[in-house]
Amino acid sequence: MIDISKKDISIRTAKAQGTITLGDKCFEIIKNGTCVKGDVFTTARIAAIQAVKSTPNLIPMCHPIPIEAVEVDFEQDESEKSVSVIVSIKSTGKTGVEIEALCGAAAASLTIYDMLKYADKAMVIKNVKLIEKTGGKSGDYKRPD
Repeated sequence: MIDISKKDISIRTAKAQGTITLGDKCFEIIKNGTCVKGDVFTTARIAAIQAVKSTPNLIPMCHPIPIEAVEVDFEQDESEKSVSVIVSIKSTGKTGVEIEALCGAAAASLTIYDMLKYADKAMVIKNVKLIEKTGGKSGDYKRPD
């Protein structure tokens, strides 16, 4: 692991997104709230938060850091038959929270797949990406697209 002991403590934020293309049948299940396994978005939100908090257990060289806030939002796109998961994190510490945000977005997307796989297994998880981050020595970043 990289030595972060000499780094300054600062407020750090990160926002990441993942998108899952569902197809007609799964999109209708989400839209109508008729998933036989339960509430898809509530379950995916919990999965994202758990993944954020568990990131150092998943990613070998990732430092454990204090997570002070997590927000998980979902955007449905009827024309694409997809759902985007947006995970925003805040921490005060010596290292960034980008990986935690990305893990949260990926875990929520995987959870949506798991909740709906009984209806259609052709769903595609794509574009898991960092949208923006603030704080730290490297400064702020915002994806240009």
